[in-house]
Amino acid sequence: MRIYIVEDEKQLQQLLVSYLVEAGYQVTAFDNGRLAKNRIDDEPDLWILDIMLPEVDGFTLIKAIKEKNPQMPVIFMSARSAELDRVIGLEMGCDDYLPKPFLPRELVLRVKRLMSYVRPVESNEKIGPYTFDTNKRMLILNQDQIELTVKEYDILQLFSKNLDKAISRTEILDSVWGMDYFGSERVVDDTLRRLRKKAPDLPFEAVYGYGYMLKEF
Repeated sequence: MRIYIVEDEKQLQQLLVSYLVEAGYQVTAFDNGRLAKNRIDDEPDLWILDIMLPEVDGFTLIKAIKEKNPQMPVIFMSARSAELDRVIGLEMGCDDYLPKPFLPRELVLRVKRLMSYVRPVESNEKIGPYTFDTNKRMLILNQDQIELTVKEYDILQLFSKNLDKAISRTEILDSVWGMDYFGSERVVDDTLRRLRKKAPDLPFEAVYGYGYMLKEF
């Protein structure tokens, strides 16, 4: 799998590249946002983006990447205000987020988990008024196509296999982000909020103090 990483701190860039290469990935590194933006048409398997970059920042990059391919997986890294950057990143469609400093091994684990979900799946099904196209990884309402990020797709697939069953935030984290995920359970709420904003008629119900349920329509 090909990974493009954009990090302007040379020492950190080289360290992360060495860990990813050792894990078996083909890695191309950029230290400038403009140079990376010129390579969006390459469509690697994954982008890893710092937010603060020379010339073109990470937020501008992810916008361009997602305009080209809404399903392209993206991991954000940032040493700035972690809470603010995490929320903005999720709103823009990033699939995972690492606040600096972090261990390079943690990035490798996040990459492995994220890429394990990028796989072909079986068929289409109805969820409420929507058609869940699992081949194109999107929702369809009438003639409108609703693109999903990797995590939005994985959460929806989890619930579609467990209709009318309350699923706790911990179960969602373990199933979608993996049991080695170290972040807050709030990522579940943030991702579902984005999904429901895209598709407000999905029959989700919050289960107070526990998690969520997807009702049969």
